[in-house]
Amino acid sequence: MHDFLYGFLTWFKAFFDNMLGGVLMVVKGIVLGIIKIFNLPYYFKIWADEAPNFGVFDWIFSILAFLLVLAVWAGVIFLAVLAVRKYIRFRRGIVGNEDLLEEIADLHRDVLRLTSEKERIMQLKVSQAGLSYDQFKELMESTEEPAEEQDSEQPQANLPAAPAARFTRLAAVDEKYIYYTPPVYERGMTLRDICEDMRNFACTNNGLYYDERTIRLMLSGFACTKLVILQGISGTGKTSLPYMMGKYFQNDATIASVQPSWRDRNELFGYFNEFTKKFNETDVLRRIYEAGYNDEINLVILDEMNISRVEYYFAEMLSVLEMPNPDEWRIELVPSSWENDPAHLRDGFLQIPQNVWYIGTINNDDSTFSVSDKVYDRAFVINLDSKGIPFEAPKTPAKKIAYSEVERLYEQAKLDFPVSREALDKIEKLDLYVIQHFRIAFGNRIMKQLKDFVPVYIACGGTETEAIDYIFVTKVFRKFESLNLSLIRGEIRGLIAMMDSLFGPGAMAESIEYLQRLQKMY
Repeated sequence: MHDFLYGFLTWFKAFFDNMLGGVLMVVKGIVLGIIKIFNLPYYFKIWADEAPNFGVFDWIFSILAFLLVLAVWAGVIFLAVLAVRKYIRFRRGIVGNEDLLEEIADLHRDVLRLTSEKERIMQLKVSQAGLSYDQFKELMESTEEPAEEQDSEQPQANLPAAPAARFTRLAAVDEKYIYYTPPVYERGMTLRDICEDMRNFACTNNGLYYDERTIRLMLSGFACTKLVILQGISGTGKTSLPYMMGKYFQNDATIASVQPSWRDRNELFGYFNEFTKKFNETDVLRRIYEAGYNDEINLVILDEMNISRVEYYFAEMLSVLEMPNPDEWRIELVPSSWENDPAHLRDGFLQIPQNVWYIGTINNDDSTFSVSDKVYDRAFVINLDSKGIPFEAPKTPAKKIAYSEVERLYEQAKLDFPVSREALDKIEKLDLYVIQHFRIAFGNRIMKQLKDFVPVYIACGGTETEAIDYIFVTKVFRKFESLNLSLIRGEIRGLIAMMDSLFGPGAMAESIEYLQRLQKMY
């Protein structure tokens, strides 16, 4: 036994000595090879030895050869490092995927465990009601016996529970207004007073400086449409203006930040989740629903509204807001009604209140979509192209002004300052001229907006010609951009002369400036 072990150990030692010796020789050879490859002192020595025999070209070629070899080795080292890094990332990805699969498997096991617990709890509950679990399932699945023919003396515990409320936030609004007492609203202010007061409020409370014309346009625009679009360069206060208005009316605006992924109205109003049996309610939906309970001015801001296509997510609202009968301003949220649905939700339809104003902000740059004529025609557009100039204003508090009071002032303005017959005749002549020379006409919608806007703008402190000028430049002449401007430059000069003859030289200043800018483009 001793001799056997001695012989085995002798063999094993000789075997591994030879193998390890070979490994050490390989390692030693690699190390010595690397040292020899990068033996810079030797390279400089032989360089120095041969230098006396070098000519100019010898020096040049030797230096280039040395640099070329260094570049090759640097590239080899770089590629080796890059390969190692890619391998490490690859391994991390594999490990991450394995961890994810393990996590999914754990979640699957948790779902099975929770489902099993749910089944046991359900069995306990139905057993307390005197039913077996199989009987309870038959009761839930049976639809053959009409409800009115069921035994009225059957214990209540045997009946399936009513479904939970699917509109939790709207139900909270119902509860909020059970004991609602309307506030004391401000009375006696004119539209001009409101414009001046709002401008001073923005200056003294928010540090925002708007000219009188911008405030007039904002307040007058809502007299002809519920949708106002603020467009212009960044930093001119497009979002701040409606935000300040909410502060002034003591009813903060609801801001909806439009996302590029918005493709339908569900992003704006929410949707019913079939899995949870709940309606995913948005802030905009809650604000519109709550507006049906009060007489406040409710502002909804669609910030960066053209970062997605407006025609996708706001199309239904554009159609609803155009209906002449406000009673038809309804959108369908769900296809059927439940017993515990919110009080103001009728057969799954939401009534859109009149006291909601929608404000969209637009930046025209490469990251946004162009807004179609369909949207522009239905909205009132305000161009904010310059920053406000600071001014001094007295300290001005916020005002609680009812929506019905503002509507009353709008109607009063239409009675006090209707568009004059003379102005209508001039508009008709200008319309005919534009049709004949540019093949563009404005329809009944624009005329209705003009007749609603002009009186209110006058009541806010403006003039009739200024209001007509603004409607033409934003509703009619804007359409010239779709024409071949190089072919109509001469016609534009005739159009400017026509406006000067009808309204007076330079009276339609904003339209003339816009048309002259179009002329300079080609």
